[in-house]
Amino acid sequence: MSRITIPAIESATGATADVYVRVKKVAGGSVPNAYAVLGHLIPVPLAAVLNAGGALDSGSLSKQDIETIKLLISEQTGCDYCVAAHHMVGKKVGLSTDALHAIRKGHATGDAKRDALVRFVLNLQNTSGTISDDEFAAIRAAGYTDTQLAEISLAMALGIFTNTFNRINDTDIDFPAV
Repeated sequence: MSRITIPAIESATGATADVYVRVKKVAGGSVPNAYAVLGHLIPVPLAAVLNAGGALDSGSLSKQDIETIKLLISEQTGCDYCVAAHHMVGKKVGLSTDALHAIRKGHATGDAKRDALVRFVLNLQNTSGTISDDEFAAIRAAGYTDTQLAEISLAMALGIFTNTFNRINDTDIDFPAV
């Protein structure tokens, strides 16, 4: 059960009401629990996160790449809420159930470019310090551009933010179980 109480969304005013309107547009008419509590607590920073997510969505990474990154980061950080959310969104953007399970485990999906992305993100997430020249060469050889490397970093950062908060809050999962 969520640790932080969320007031009724309909009673929100000011910046909180404004960010809920934006969330509803992004989330298909509802306000998922994670965004409900973040909108209540930090509406202006949540709006910035939504802006960054929108910019990422209109960037050069595919929606499948973005969901691969977010699902993998969610699994690695242990955020059950975000795993459920990104598993669902991953299906919506065309990732197969088998690919989603492989991504979560860090296993091969059968798509060489996606597998390179998984290896790269796992390496960034699970090691410290500057990545090796070989790791950099491998992700570039897979076809990722300098711009996409920056977008990968942003996708990871956005995922870690929500993962961390949901672990703190133990946010009630309002997505289909994985």
